[in-house]
Amino acid sequence: MPSTKNGNGTGANGRPCINPDYACFQITLAKSKIHRWGVYAQEFIPANRKVIEYRGEKINRRETKRRSLEREFTYLFTLDPYWTIDGAAGGSGAEYINHSCEPNLTSRIVRGHILYMSLRDIQAGEELTVDYRFDKKVEKVICRCGSASCRGTINLVE
Repeated sequence: MPSTKNGNGTGANGRPCINPDYACFQITLAKSKIHRWGVYAQEFIPANRKVIEYRGEKINRRETKRRSLEREFTYLFTLDPYWTIDGAAGGSGAEYINHSCEPNLTSRIVRGHILYMSLRDIQAGEELTVDYRFDKKVEKVICRCGSASCRGTINLVE
């Protein structure tokens, strides 16, 4: 079992980890072929099930902009037009779920909570992914998901 997270999103050993309080299935972090760390299923996950909640510090738009400019890696998830969740500050581990153009998870915002739900059955050992759906108007980010239908960017296209 991974160590419990501290306030900055890492375990006692300084390594990123999953907070089991927010995960509904056995999942773990490991190196990813897509980007840095990834989250992997350790057991079968059926379709249409809550997998993990995206947690972190709730920050306003001004603070969101400041943090996005000062960090090399950001874990910011827009909750609504005013609030953002910063997974780098007290995150659940969901902040390490990588983008894919053929994701096995989708995000849903339910009563102020960001939930990652399975789109299909997920096998043990499979990396969990979600389509980040960055706006086409913001700086383009190259996609490295490697899926057959990869659109080449994390951003949405016309």
